[in-house]
Amino acid sequence: MKIVLINENSQAAKNELVFNTLKEVVEPKGHTVYNIGMFDSNDKSLTYVQNGILAAVLLNSGAADFVITGCGTGSGAMLACNAFPGVNCGLIVDPSDAYMFAQINDGNCASFPFAKGFGWGAELNLKYCFEQLFNGQSGQGYPKERREPEQRNKKILDVVKTNTFKPLTESLKTIDRELVRGALLRPSFIEYFNANCKDKELKEVVDEILA
Repeated sequence: MKIVLINENSQAAKNELVFNTLKEVVEPKGHTVYNIGMFDSNDKSLTYVQNGILAAVLLNSGAADFVITGCGTGSGAMLACNAFPGVNCGLIVDPSDAYMFAQINDGNCASFPFAKGFGWGAELNLKYCFEQLFNGQSGQGYPKERREPEQRNKKILDVVKTNTFKPLTESLKTIDRELVRGALLRPSFIEYFNANCKDKELKEVVDEILA
């Protein structure tokens, strides 16, 4: 699985900690991790809304299988990600959240609070959350006897989102152009996206926005 980390401006200073913790947990499981940033406070600023744009492009294009993001409370980034088609983002505060989101909701994006409650032992909580989030195959149900209705509900939600959202290729053209360009004009994103994008139509739209 290709897992991408995206931080927004208020929590850029925690990027290295989150990235290293994520790598420590998931790389032994055979996953790869790529860091889009923000890398530090001097890096080009990203808002949590732009995190949602980047997550949507990466997930819908097949460039990423899972996105880790967040903000001060985690709620803003979660809402921004869920504003786009093809993104199912959960708010993860503790390891039980992580496990149940993976097993019940089978999402492809997780948002963390990197300020609220991020105190002593925060790196341990992150580690345990990542362990439970990527604890084997997701979507297996919790409790196990709820597996079939939970998988059915996940499929229903996917269909509902397909019918209530415009295609991402259309949305990117109608959202404020400078907001979108500000998100996409990151060397780390462009390098990774160009190397891993699997959707020709979406790549053409991104290239046109960046031109």
